This record gives sequence, structure tokens and C-alpha cells, in this order.
Amino acid sequence: MAEPLVIVENPGDWKDAYPALRVVTARDYLAGAVEDLDRDLRVINLARDYSYLSVGYYISLLAEARGHRVIPSVRTMQDLSRKSIYTLDTEELERIARKTVGRAQPDVIVNGIELMIYFGESAAPAWQELARQLFDAFRCPVLRVELRRQGEWRISAIQAMHPHALDAAQQASFAEALSVYVTRRWNKPRSRTRYRYDLAILHDADEQLPPSDRGALKKMIRAGKALGVDVDLITRKDYGRLAEYDALFIRETTNIDHYTYRFAKKAESEGMVVIDDPDSILRCTNKVYLAELLKAHRIPRPKTVIVSRENVKNLADELGFPLVLKIPDGSFSRGVVKAENPAELKKVSAQFFRDSDLILAQEFMYTDFDWRVGILNRKPLFVCQYFMSKKHWQIVNHATKGAPQSGGFKTFSIEDAPPKVVKTALRAANLVGDGLYGVDMKQIGDRVVVIEVNDNPNIDSGVEDLVLGDALYIALMAEFVRRIEGRQA
Repeated sequence: MAEPLVIVENPGDWKDAYPALRVVTARDYLAGAVEDLDRDLRVINLARDYSYLSVGYYISLLAEARGHRVIPSVRTMQDLSRKSIYTLDTEELERIARKTVGRAQPDVIVNGIELMIYFGESAAPAWQELARQLFDAFRCPVLRVELRRQGEWRISAIQAMHPHALDAAQQASFAEALSVYVTRRWNKPRSRTRYRYDLAILHDADEQLPPSDRGALKKMIRAGKALGVDVDLITRKDYGRLAEYDALFIRETTNIDHYTYRFAKKAESEGMVVIDDPDSILRCTNKVYLAELLKAHRIPRPKTVIVSRENVKNLADELGFPLVLKIPDGSFSRGVVKAENPAELKKVSAQFFRDSDLILAQEFMYTDFDWRVGILNRKPLFVCQYFMSKKHWQIVNHATKGAPQSGGFKTFSIEDAPPKVVKTALRAANLVGDGLYGVDMKQIGDRVVVIEVNDNPNIDSGVEDLVLGDALYIALMAEFVRRIEGRQA
């Protein structure tokens, strides 16, 4: 059985009454200073804050990148961050809650109940079934659950708690539940499934740099019809009717703190086939996670440093100037800044640290173009070179007046692309999943390095499809059909 590893922000957060487990600080874990990080570990993240881009968030993010099994996962943190997300999973739980209220308090009139759940355990035996199922849905060490009578009983709030906020009796319950929990295997909850043969493509006609232009969307619709799939373009206003479809294809720029993630989460909860799936969005939209994932699997990449406020002063010695700073969840070259000297490094890093506890720094590698390999279900789909914007060091220049300016491109057949480029891209994308990805790389001589893996790669008419033409869109639609029929079998 995997060894448990507890991570706390402050050593004093771990009480003498708690079980005798291996405990390390968040600083040591994030810095990679813990021995045996490559071992099979079960990480229990007891950071005081699980909010987006907090220290607690990064503990779970890097744990997943290192191949450790962590609780709570980044996905659980995101699911608990918004009621609009976690209410997707509470319909069956509320049915159990209503039955339990009737059994536990048949003659008492109350309008609100608060439950504390520790690793799926409740101190009140009557609530144990609900506690277990809540934990199956939201794997978090401590959950505070509020039930409110709103005509009928509803789950009004689910909140992750930290042990330091518990009173003495609650801490005793927490310690007891933890002792039981570390002896169990970690099993994943089963998901529901239901299917139909309609595909929804989520798009935003007003997005400045959409992942697919109108021409490409039209070709997707035609390809779908050729394969018997009714393709419908939807927008964020169609969230309420998403379950009418059999599959969802997200063709908007994705982000965790954005409705695209909520669409992906709801689609998955309805048993739909979905690209980009929620896990791919979580893994690809954070550059710190990707950097650690590539490092853990020895995928070639530029020299990279995960930067905190403590080690930012060492960057000049480690990387030299110029160097590149990246905000973790930037896209389309946004949140990527070149620092030419110590003054610029200080200014940009201070700005980025306002939004994130960790940022990313990389050695600067100028090339005339970036490679991108599009990969679908672990197979290469297209290969492009994107050239740098005129008089700029990136392929998209956001600093120009008016619309952002892009450089040119060249599209290759898979057979004509350098084999090392395609092979490296496949290695990187396969670490993320089996969806649709775009792997960005730089090449200097024989050296090929991965810059990032995109969960939402561009597919534009006359660019990525220049070699395959309509066959590219047929391949996309055929993959949706394959997944739908595979789930129905």
C-alpha cells in the first residue's frame, strides 16, 4: 500500500493527538526538498487555503504532476470553489439527506442542519451514508455541509475546512477518522452514463482569438452530418439545455475560473463525451503543473524554475538574462513576459505574485518559429510551424494597437515533419490524456524542447487543415462517434 505523506503549512498545525504519520511542510514539498518524492505516495494536503493559485492549490497541483495520489485533488478544489459546479453532483445526495432528516428528527421542526465530515466519517451515525457519499463526490479531508429547508431539504453549502479551525471534540473526531482512512485503499467513485447522437460545439462569436474560426466551425458541421452526427453551435446561454446533447466539443479558450470549465464539468456529469474534458483543462491551463509533469517524466524542455517569493532573487544566477516569466494560467501568449534585466524581473514578478503564489521562469530561447503538433486520441493529427510576429519574440504580439498581430505559418504532413518533433509531442501529450491537444515546441539545431501542452489547440480553416483538408474534420467527428459508441457498447 502506498505510503501516506501529510503536508502542512505550519509545523504547529499537526497536533500530538494526531496519528504518527510522516509530516512535511508545504515549503519543503513545493521546493522538491522531500526525500523519496519519486516513490508511490498518498499525499494528504492539509494546507490552510485551497483557493485557486494558493499554496494549497499548488501542493495538489504538483502532487498530481509528480504522480502522487493526493487529497484533495485540484479538481475537487475547483468543484468546491463554486456552488454552480458542485450542485451538479448533489441531486442524489439531497435525496439521501431528506430521508435522513426524516429518520433522525421526525418530530423536530428545524430549518438548518450543519454536518462535519472527516474523511467520509460523521460523528453522528444517522448521517454516515450521506457522509460517505459526499466524500465519494468531494474527496476532501474535512467538509462542512449545510442543509437548509427550502420547501424541501437542500444542500445549501459544501465547504472545505482546515483542522486548525476545529474545536477539541471535532479535532478528536478528525484524528480518529484519519487513523481509519490511512489504512484504506483509495478508490475512485463511479460516474453515471447516458448517451445520444447529437454534438454541441461551445463557441463565442465575439472572442478575439477563438481556437476555431467560422470557416472551421462550418467544416465541423459538414463533417458531422457526413457521419450522421447533428452538430449544433451553442453559447454560454445554453448551459441549461446541455444535457440534450450526446457530446460536447469546446471551441472557446478554456480556463479553470471560467464557464468553459463548468460546461465541461456538467457535460461529464451527464455522461456525455466531452473534449476538452475537465481533467485536461485542469492539467493544461496551469503552466506550473505542466512544468513539473514534464520534469517528472524527463520530457525535454527549456531550463525551468518554479518561482516563489523566496527564490525569485536567485533567478538571475540560475537562468541569466533575458529570461521569460509566465503567469500560470495565461493563454495565447498572454501572461508571458520577457525580463531583460533585474529591474524588469523585480517589476514583472511583483505584478504576477499579486495573482499567484507561484509563477514560472524559463530560459529565453529565440527561434524564428514554434512547432505545434496537434494530437487526437494519442495520434498525431497535424503539424504546423508558427512564425514570430514581425519585430517580436512571440508568435502573437498583444502589445500592438488594435487587434493582436500574428506571424505566418507553414503546415506539414505528419510524414514530412521531423520525426523527433512528432515523437516528443506524443510523449508530452500522452502524459495529459487521450483528448485533443496541441504541443508547442522550439527547435535549435537537433535540440527539441516542449514549451507547453494546450488542451484547446487552434484549428482554423486554411491553417491547421491546409494539408488534410476536410479529412481533418472527418477525423475529429469520427473520434466523437467512436467514443459515443464505445460507451454504449
